[in-house]
Amino acid sequence: MKSIWIVDDDHSIRFVLEKALGREGLPVRSFSNARDLLAALDQESPPQVLVSDIRMPGGSGLELLAKVKAKYPSLPVIVMTAYSDLDSAVSAFQGGAFEYLPKPFDLSRAVELIRRAQEESEREAVDLEASAHMPEMLGQAPAMQDVFRAIGRLAQSNVTVLITGESGSGKELVARALHKHSPRAEGPFVAINTAAIPKDLLESELFGHERGAFTGAQGTRRGRFEQAEGGTLFLDEIGDMPLDLQTRLLRVLSDGQYYRVGGHSPLRASVRVIAATHQNLEERVRQGSFREDLFHRLNVIRLRLPPLRERREDVPVLARYFLQRSAVELGVEPKRLSEPALARLMQFDFPGNVRQLENICHWLSVMAPSQVVETKDLPQELLSGAPHAVPHAMPNAAPGVGSIAGASDGADAYAAAMPQASPFGAFGLAGSADDWVRDMAREAKRMLLAGEPEVWELMTRRFEAGLIQTALEVTRGRRIEAAQKLGIGRNTITRKIQELKLDV
Repeated sequence: MKSIWIVDDDHSIRFVLEKALGREGLPVRSFSNARDLLAALDQESPPQVLVSDIRMPGGSGLELLAKVKAKYPSLPVIVMTAYSDLDSAVSAFQGGAFEYLPKPFDLSRAVELIRRAQEESEREAVDLEASAHMPEMLGQAPAMQDVFRAIGRLAQSNVTVLITGESGSGKELVARALHKHSPRAEGPFVAINTAAIPKDLLESELFGHERGAFTGAQGTRRGRFEQAEGGTLFLDEIGDMPLDLQTRLLRVLSDGQYYRVGGHSPLRASVRVIAATHQNLEERVRQGSFREDLFHRLNVIRLRLPPLRERREDVPVLARYFLQRSAVELGVEPKRLSEPALARLMQFDFPGNVRQLENICHWLSVMAPSQVVETKDLPQELLSGAPHAVPHAMPNAAPGVGSIAGASDGADAYAAAMPQASPFGAFGLAGSADDWVRDMAREAKRMLLAGEPEVWELMTRRFEAGLIQTALEVTRGRRIEAAQKLGIGRNTITRKIQELKLDV
């Protein structure tokens, strides 16, 4: 276990903190000045938490904070300051301090704060390890796991795939993953948004043109089919393609040949086509705006991407990833979401899906005033109006023709994976979002009326045991992952399992 480092020129402060942390079983190392601590940092691995005074001879705590953060940006630093040093406390936050501890401090509060910083350090280490091996797509929700399995099955095939899902849900990411893991991975991946190109230019964009084919065609131009030869062509927003071009696309898919605009020699296409749309193609077929024969050509295998509101459990890991990526792009330390801010984020419906979450995280990286993002720091779009309640189960949706992954798959898979007997005992989670709260209140009332002793302790232990057991079931017994999902540290979940005598 990494130690807690304390730097303060006051011997009594160091002594008191050393004794208190020692009683908690935490290793401690003390320094009387910043110079000695920096020398130790140059020769040894960093501590888990650093507790520093602001006013010290030989270098201030703020100068020390700046040097430590430059070298170890994820190291939590707690700054101790007198009440008269409130301006210094503000400067400490701006410099990336985890928290400040006003002097004279309550010893139990100091230990609690150091514990919290220690858990944050552990969580940060898990996040950094995970981000170092970050896949091209993220998602722990059952519906997304179904999508990943479908990608694995489809990757080795050349079959045409139709990806459906709302705007911003990541359809192009799925197409790129299908290409990356396919036998065509060495070939090009070419994407075109058919809704973003004017009708008069789209034919030339897709199939290319010969010199003199139309006014302004001063040379021969290769189209997207030609550019994607030997690889994958991704046709985004296929539902907006004009009818006459739908006919030409159908011909390519049927016999594998096409002509450049103004050309007379057929070209052979060795291209895997992946199409995507946010529209209901069956409805567009009924309306006569989409060819039925093309629909069936494209709809060999359908993948439905769930919107973010149907996989809210993925919001924390996605938000951490986007905050880390934004920090790298901006050259700053990654911001962290406080638990209330993250809870508010998970209640938002995200009409713009993953793309909207990415934009929000980039906005927070620029605009949030401190390293820890509080609820009040979130953009107005998340704060205006009442937040939506997180549903217990995601709404079912009928899968499309030939579909592999749908919203109903995810909800049913999650329900099937959970045990029938809830570890929450008398206040199980089966039912609406408020049922378990009412059940818990009824159980507490029964115990109080019966005069049972230590109701608070008993109910708290039962609740904590239920949370930990449920998290371990979801993560199939992986403690670090369970702690991460619960928002607690690895040491905390281990200690709680021992205290509660859980058989896990």
